[in-house]
Amino acid sequence: MQATKEQKQLIHINTPNRDTKEEFVQWATDDNAKTSCNELSFDEANKILVQLNLTPHKPKNYAVFDKNNKQHRTILSLCIQNGFCKPHPKYGRVADLDALNTWMHSAKCPVQKPLKKMDAKEVSRIIGALSAMLKKKYK
Repeated sequence: MQATKEQKQLIHINTPNRDTKEEFVQWATDDNAKTSCNELSFDEANKILVQLNLTPHKPKNYAVFDKNNKQHRTILSLCIQNGFCKPHPKYGRVADLDALNTWMHSAKCPVQKPLKKMDAKEVSRIIGALSAMLKKKYK
């Protein structure tokens, strides 16, 4: 995932000069050929922000779901079956929405947009991908 506009702006504002910014980019990417913030990944930009004593950004939460939507509940079930779960004091174990969010931001997810903004066909693609992961897990 590429660095966000806000991350790049914070890096530009909080570095004293261009040379310092370029050195931070080279340090974060481990590549001396890279000097632009446009070449940073989300995690690399956060690494620079932490070094500048700023708060790292969190990716937008794509895993917000509608509890009344049957497809969304199916996704939650598949998350638990795939191991995207965490313990809960009252309910035993529940779907780990942070892990689902991370997966939805990755290249492995077939549709990279928030769950609530997807139409039924796009949600079906997500369900298909999670089902395929489950089949592969138990193969």
